[in-house]
Amino acid sequence: MPSSPRHDTPPAWSSAEQEIVRLAERAEVRSAYAWFGHHEAQLADWQLELSRIPAPPLGEAARSSWLKQRFQELYLEETHCDEVGNVFGILPGTSRQLVSLSAHLDTVFPAGTPLNFRQTGNRLYGPGVSDNGAGVTALLAIAAVLRQAKILPGDSILFVGNVGEEGEGNLCGMRHIFSVPRWKDSIRYSVILDGAGSDTIVAEALGSRRFEVIVRGPGGHSWSDFGAPNPILVLARTLHGFAQTPLPSTPKTTFNVGVIRGGTSVNSIPESASMRVDIRSTSMTEMERLEAALRRALELAMEQEERDAERRQPSQRRSSGLSHELIAIGNRPAGELEPSTRLMKVIRAVDAYLGNPAQVQRASTDANIPLSLGREAIAIGGGGAGGGAHTLQEWFDASGRELGLKRILLTVLALAGLPE
Repeated sequence: MPSSPRHDTPPAWSSAEQEIVRLAERAEVRSAYAWFGHHEAQLADWQLELSRIPAPPLGEAARSSWLKQRFQELYLEETHCDEVGNVFGILPGTSRQLVSLSAHLDTVFPAGTPLNFRQTGNRLYGPGVSDNGAGVTALLAIAAVLRQAKILPGDSILFVGNVGEEGEGNLCGMRHIFSVPRWKDSIRYSVILDGAGSDTIVAEALGSRRFEVIVRGPGGHSWSDFGAPNPILVLARTLHGFAQTPLPSTPKTTFNVGVIRGGTSVNSIPESASMRVDIRSTSMTEMERLEAALRRALELAMEQEERDAERRQPSQRRSSGLSHELIAIGNRPAGELEPSTRLMKVIRAVDAYLGNPAQVQRASTDANIPLSLGREAIAIGGGGAGGGAHTLQEWFDASGRELGLKRILLTVLALAGLPE
């Protein structure tokens, strides 16, 4: 359990910590704290209602409509959905500059997944109830409490429910936001709410590149057409060559082959075969180096199989019929938030005030996009606790949600400013 908030301001405290103490002592902020404690039932209702709406990646339209309606009920301004499905609402401040508070709407579960939910005490059970039911619920809680407490921030606060965070959504919602001049030119800080918990600060964006490698050939019978080029052998040679690529110890860089497909029967030379490759690093340079190594290994494997096909069938004087494609199916950029930035100082000061030990972590989240552009961004949890993410047994426990909501509120208000 976190220790009690520190209310004194000794000289050793940083200016950011002293700022958070003054902010937390304001009457309207204390009023917001009380609201959190009295409205857990409302939050649980929102969380279950949202989670029961299917939202596979790139299929979030029903959730977007639901969230837009909630934003309107909370009297946020300029509520709308954009052309890709992102949902927006603004709490206007005294400045046109924006602090963005966002949570992704999609889940990893494909269309047709049974969405069975139940509540037992403080625990909610069901797929997506934590990731990202907890994040969207925290987003609504902050919007509701700011309206209830009649808090007027300095910078305006932009509330966003974005699409396409999971899997092959490839961060498309956040990419779109930072391609639109209105948002790109006005957002000063981005606070992303992803999942449950209060003990992490994702300030290092884990980059990834994903590829599908497809090799095609003429196919044939394993006996009568023996010697014809074999796409599976090309993939095997590609993997063997690519796996020899040296990896640095720092920055950590990894690769994985997660899916291999091809062939129709044991006695058939396949007409096609494919594999999916995942490359990850915090370094864009290292990801580019591994991508180049994968392409080189594929070209060498193709050349070797064509030579072997000629050797196996010396009487054949025709094209091998072998072809290949390397298709990018995912690209998440890397980035990192420096410890000296305003946003990092604020979240550290908030955690110090709340007595909340939190660790900086590296992960792939919506924060990858603003961080890769040199913007100040972090991803944090919506409070409470969760487990079983990306499984049908996912759960969320609301115990400790208040701590997470206080943490988010103080962070956003410190970034936006709260005029006297």
